[in-house]
Amino acid sequence: MSATDRVALVTGAARGQGAAIVRRLVTDGYRVTAADLLIDELESSTTEFGDQVLAVGLDVTSAEQWQAAVTATVERFGGLTALVNNAGVLHRASIAEETPAGFEAAWRVNCLGPFLGLQAALAALRAADGAAVVNTCSTGAVRPFPHHAAYGSSKWALRGFTQVAAAELGRDGIRVNAVFPGPVQTPMLDETTQVRLAERATLGRLGQPTEIADAVAFLLSDQASFITGAELLVDGGQCLQIG
Repeated sequence: MSATDRVALVTGAARGQGAAIVRRLVTDGYRVTAADLLIDELESSTTEFGDQVLAVGLDVTSAEQWQAAVTATVERFGGLTALVNNAGVLHRASIAEETPAGFEAAWRVNCLGPFLGLQAALAALRAADGAAVVNTCSTGAVRPFPHHAAYGSSKWALRGFTQVAAAELGRDGIRVNAVFPGPVQTPMLDETTQVRLAERATLGRLGQPTEIADAVAFLLSDQASFITGAELLVDGGQCLQIG
């Protein structure tokens, strides 16, 4: 299947990694549904792509909104071949100070959201040729970071969910993989945190959103047609560090 036959749904698409993924996929010839809660910002950032991109509001914790987004995609573009579960929230708190509400909120976005998305998209993906899913995980699902109990555990759960989905859906022709970004220069990290992480980085800098987008585009492509259940670290060597 050529890229021009492919349709992707990307969450968390208004800014940062998500916006970079949308741009990269459009450049590769995909038609894309860009989804985010920040609908005004999303519409502004996708206007330049014209008919190639459909902007939709989406709360990834809502099964009903997921179904509406998938339906709108299929109605607009005639199908769905790729799902990129990129939306996520970074939530920091010590175990002693964490709250049940804060813990659950992180899990609902970071883990429940991708589950609901795959479930809503499953029929369309099964009907497609060369269907693929990429989940945005985190180096927080490779090594433990203090004060990240909710975020880290939710990303560990997403890592496990990716593996289960890959094993379960392979015979349906659906590949499921994950990217594990390290520190990336996006609005998710405040300036002070970016400076601190860059000073400690193995390669001496933060990652760029386009570098995550390149990894996602590869995992969706025909060049990765024999890859499923894979975990692609795009972290500039963060997981090589001790302590």
